[in-house]
Parts: sequence; C-alpha cells; structure tokens
Amino acid sequence: MNTRWLAARVLTCVIQDGHSLTVALDNALKKIDSSQDRAFVQAICYGVCRYYHRLDFILSKLIDKPLKDIEVKALIMIGLYQLAYMRVKHHAAVSETVQAARHTPWARGLINALLRNYLRKQDELESQADSIKTASVSHPEWLIKHLQNDWPEQAETLLSENNQQPPMALRINRQKTSRENYLKLLATQDIAAQAISFCPAGILLNKPVSVDALPHFAQGWVSVQDSAAQLAAQLLDVQPGQRVLDVCAAPGGKTAHILELQPDLKELVAVDIDANRMQRVKDNLERLALTATLLVADAANTPAWSDGTLFDRILLDAPCSATGVIRRHPDIKILRRPDDIAALIAVQSALLKAIWPLLASGGILLYATCSVLKQENEQQIEGFLSMHDNAIELPITAQWGISSTVGRQVMTGQSSMDGFYYAIIAKR
Repeated sequence: MNTRWLAARVLTCVIQDGHSLTVALDNALKKIDSSQDRAFVQAICYGVCRYYHRLDFILSKLIDKPLKDIEVKALIMIGLYQLAYMRVKHHAAVSETVQAARHTPWARGLINALLRNYLRKQDELESQADSIKTASVSHPEWLIKHLQNDWPEQAETLLSENNQQPPMALRINRQKTSRENYLKLLATQDIAAQAISFCPAGILLNKPVSVDALPHFAQGWVSVQDSAAQLAAQLLDVQPGQRVLDVCAAPGGKTAHILELQPDLKELVAVDIDANRMQRVKDNLERLALTATLLVADAANTPAWSDGTLFDRILLDAPCSATGVIRRHPDIKILRRPDDIAALIAVQSALLKAIWPLLASGGILLYATCSVLKQENEQQIEGFLSMHDNAIELPITAQWGISSTVGRQVMTGQSSMDGFYYAIIAKR
C-alpha cells in the first residue's frame, strides 16, 4: 500500500466529498498494518489540512490555472507539505510523491516539475505566503474576520493556536483509582504527566501517546478528554437522587464523567440524533462499567421521546461551529462555511427552547459549546434569557477562562485547553 497515495485519497474525501477527516482517516488506516505507516499517513493528512490555505496559495503561484483533479492536487499538497514541514529528504519527498500518482500517470511529470520548482523558489514563495493573511495564518478569510471582530486582542493568538498540535489530557475514573495513583502508574511506563489544577480528575501528558499505552484503559480506569470538556460535569453540580438529561450526548465523554462524579443519580438520560455516534456512548459506558438511559432521537422534538417527567439538571452540549477545537480537527477550516453559523445558531436556539420546559423549578441547565464565536455563545444565551422570565444566569467564578457578558469563555490554548464556552442557567 502506497502511503502517500492513501493519504491523497483521504484528503480527496475531505476536500472534494466534504467528509470529515476523522471518518475518512479512520477508514483508510484500517488498510495499513504497519504502525509506522499509519502514523505517517495521519501526520500528512492532519498537516495538509492544518496548512491547507497556505499550501493552496503556494500551489496557485506554481501553476497557471486551478487543477480539476482533486487527487492530483492532494498529491502535490502532500509533496509541498513534506518539503516545507516534514523531516523527509527532499529527493525522497519528490520521487515518492511522483510514484504515488499510480492512478494518474499523466500527472507524474507535472507533480515532479511543480515540486522541483517549489524547491528552487522556496524562499520567495514562502515570503509571498507570509504577506497574504489567509496564507500566513492558514485560515479562510471569513473565519479570520469573525475572530478579529469577536476577539480583536486575542485573534492573532487564536489563529496561531489553531495551527498547533493539540495536547492530550486524561480524565481519571475516581471510582476505580486516584489521580495520584495513576500518575505513579504513568511514571512506571515512562509517560511524563502532571495534574491539572482546575480539574480534580485531570491529567495532562507532556506528549500524546496511544491509548494502548495507557495503563488499565480497557478496564475503565481512565478516559481521554480535554480539560475544557472536563469542566462540564463539575459545573453541573449533580447531587444524589437527581434526574439528569444530557442533550447531544455523543460521543459520551461528559455523560461518563457525570456518572463517575455522582454514581447515586436517580437516572441519567442521554439523547443524541445520530445512531452511529450513540453507539460510541454505549461503548464508552460499557468500558467504564457505567449505566444510563440512551435514546436516539431529535432532542428538539421532545414529544417523540419525553414522557414529560422533569429533570433536575440538563446539560446541552450544543451543535456548534467547533471553532474552539480546530487544532484537533483542522479540516474544519476547509469544510465549514460562513452560512453554517446562522444555521447552527438556529439549531441551538431551537434546542434551548425545546428542552427548557423539561427542567424542574430550581434546576440548572448548563449550556456548552466548543466554539469561540460570540454569536453561538454569550449572544445566544443573552437572547434566551431575554425571552424567558423564569431563567436566570448564575455567574461562573473560576481560575480558568475569561468572564463574558454572560457565561465564561475558554480561549483555545489557554491553560492548554480547547476553546470552550459555558453558561449556567437556573430556573426560578
């Protein structure tokens, strides 16, 4: 299996067909036996998506008109990425990328010429890329403007953080072990890590590892979860005997954390519209030996799944632009469109309106997104509060994030966290 050709197929699925990088890559990696080759394909695919807008600009300077064949375009980008960012010998990067064009032999000469031309003009081309904003920060123009408008002082940092390799954080299942004990276990495996001060169950690894390398992962001692996502269960403040609703629950990390924190709930109901993603919730709970009521349904259509029994706590992890997790999912910069934001805002609003009647008086709704856009976050909640007299915001006082007009915003990279937003709403 030619690794560069396989990477080109993955990138074609993303660029041309609009598939997520995670899904396309997972399907491709199943075809590779060698762990080294899997890591190489993954590094190339993530790297090209991360620097897509910069590579696309450079390619436009190397060729007179846009390439219609997306697989050939992907191969050229793979070659450019190797030459600019990877420790691959130049002659190998060029020759192996040319050989990868096995299904498009007509393009081999073109690929060879373009990559060699890049090497001759590398300094000039990189300098030109640095002078164009979309290329220099490798983001689409619409997203740059959104970030600059929302966060004029933090925009440059956000753009830079989005292009960094994400850290790996763990959540200890304190029903199985203690954080101190697990840190000792990691040390015996030569895995350097440290406790996360604002997450009682959180551990930050000095560098990512395979889950197979994590002691007792299969036995449910630990889960992989960013520290920003770990804040949800803490903020929800669940108590024994309560009924909890987790809306848009997949893939189930927050669901599991709630159950780990409070094993004596009356019931936790997890709802998600996607059956395939709900299977991941089921798998996660089984690994952790946890139990919840799982419903595949459109949460906004409450008559279809709710019997009207009220909940003491509701977590709405709302569908969003995911602009706070671009460093984990760089294909967002390729796939997300400006029009998506308005559509997502409408979905968020509909979900809030639909589930609010299911919250008991005195109960708490926690609204969460992995977005850094104000329209989806504080502005969304301000609008909700203005239309519901029985809703009151409970301010979040914390050592993490920054206070918004409503709720609290975590900026991508802040304390090594993903970008996240939280707002706590109580019912009078």
